[in-house]
Amino acid sequence: MARRLGWAFAAGVPLAFLAVFFAWPVLALVGRGFVVDGALDLGGFAEVFARPRTWRILGLTLAQAALGTAFSVLLGVPGAYVLYRCRFRGRGVVRALVTVPFVLPTVVVGVAFRALLAEGGLLGFLGLDGTFTAIVLALVFFNYAVVVRTVGGMWARLDPRAEQAARALGASPGRAFVTVTLPALTPAIASAASIVFLFCATAFGVVLVLGGLRFGTIETEIWVQTTQFLDLRAAAVLSVVQLVVVASALAVAGRARRSRERALQLRTDADAGRRLSLVVRRGGAPRPGPDLAPAVVTAAVVVGLLGLPLAGLVARSLRTPDGGWGLTNYANLGTTGGDNALTVTVWEATANSLRVAVDATVIAVVVGTLVALVVSRRPRARAARRAVGLLDAVFMLPLGVSAVTVGFGFLITLNRPPLDLRSSLILVPIAQAVVAIPMVVRTVLPVLRAIDPRLRQAAASLGASPGRVLATVDGPFLVRGLGLAIGFAFAVSLGEFGATSFLSRPDRPTLPVVIFRLIGRPGAENYGMAMAAAVLLAALTATVMGVAERLRTKEASEW
Repeated sequence: MARRLGWAFAAGVPLAFLAVFFAWPVLALVGRGFVVDGALDLGGFAEVFARPRTWRILGLTLAQAALGTAFSVLLGVPGAYVLYRCRFRGRGVVRALVTVPFVLPTVVVGVAFRALLAEGGLLGFLGLDGTFTAIVLALVFFNYAVVVRTVGGMWARLDPRAEQAARALGASPGRAFVTVTLPALTPAIASAASIVFLFCATAFGVVLVLGGLRFGTIETEIWVQTTQFLDLRAAAVLSVVQLVVVASALAVAGRARRSRERALQLRTDADAGRRLSLVVRRGGAPRPGPDLAPAVVTAAVVVGLLGLPLAGLVARSLRTPDGGWGLTNYANLGTTGGDNALTVTVWEATANSLRVAVDATVIAVVVGTLVALVVSRRPRARAARRAVGLLDAVFMLPLGVSAVTVGFGFLITLNRPPLDLRSSLILVPIAQAVVAIPMVVRTVLPVLRAIDPRLRQAAASLGASPGRVLATVDGPFLVRGLGLAIGFAFAVSLGEFGATSFLSRPDRPTLPVVIFRLIGRPGAENYGMAMAAAVLLAALTATVMGVAERLRTKEASEW
């Protein structure tokens, strides 16, 4: 009985948190759009879908998600091969650099591409500023690491003997890859593609900064209908549409992830990598080696797609308002900007962001760890296994539901007793924790699932209580995975913008909110401060993830 009560508590606390701070706000916002004079009215669907604007927004959302996913996979698979299947000097450094864009706040990614593609930027002559192409490039920049880490993690564990046998029978490197390696990697590629599609379809900060209202998506349209038109019915309909897209993507991702986990159980955990072969000699003449093509593609992506936007952002932050070079923009971070564009200085906003991120990380790690502990179990009963799978899927929903929906839902539900949190400083950390919890679960869960169940059984047969089994068997593994989980939660909280843009108080804005405000204000001084603040935010998140990456385990590699 005590054991059952313990697991019920471990599952009940996260479910209660999700019900109060996610399901209730989202359903309340949706309900306001569908309930008229106390009666259910679904006429909003016909009204919203009768607008040409809705179909244009839906088409743009699916188009940018499909193109972003396709290019991320096409470029990411060669990167996964080079960085996880081959060995070369500096591989660990390149891996870390590839991961940096994924953990950057979406506002920083948008600002970086604006600095690169705008007039006066390194690639301003291309005329891509404010175009659909710029948005797709930014989405690939952001999601490239998802494909590399997910596919590369599985590629590193594949048994190389099957491909070697195909080569020994006369198959070319390309044919051996297509017929032997690619089918084995299909579950990982499908898992990565579904997650990338989800991230691309729900991109908010990137699209808002680069595309504005011209290339809006469902996510930005919810923000527009809610904040500018106050049309809750349209926002509710679009939220339901987005929820359908998210649920479909999560279902595909879950099935692909389960297939990948079953495949990994059949492979060795040893790193079967080999030396990177760029040039071979036959008959005394040098010829391109089998690894030359993927190495060239990976180098071009790392330098051109990943490195140039960051370099352009840094370069633009060093351009002074009078057209010279210097640290003037960084010195101005201690001011409120031109014409007092801000209510606080950027440094004060940075301190506030760090405080909020710490609180949100504590909440996300506690709740996410409880979820991971429950979901990692393998119950014998079929009904119990289904319940565990459902719990896992439910806690992935915040990944795709609009953060704008969550933030606005907070405003209309948590504004009266018994939960009147409008003036509470914990409101923003809770909203950011809701967004970060799925990351914690997906980071900790592979570590716990890697534990051999026989270890728990042996400890229990020797007389250990369930609590002691949890502390002595699961505990050491859990500690190994918490470093990366804490880093992800902190980085996500530090850069969260969608919900925070609704909930942050004017006297306590976070750093992403301040950056967005500076971009929207006229004047070279404000724009330069936005560039410098974006560099500061990027440096903070990269430092956090760099420390967390050093604590990463092989099992905690899903993200």
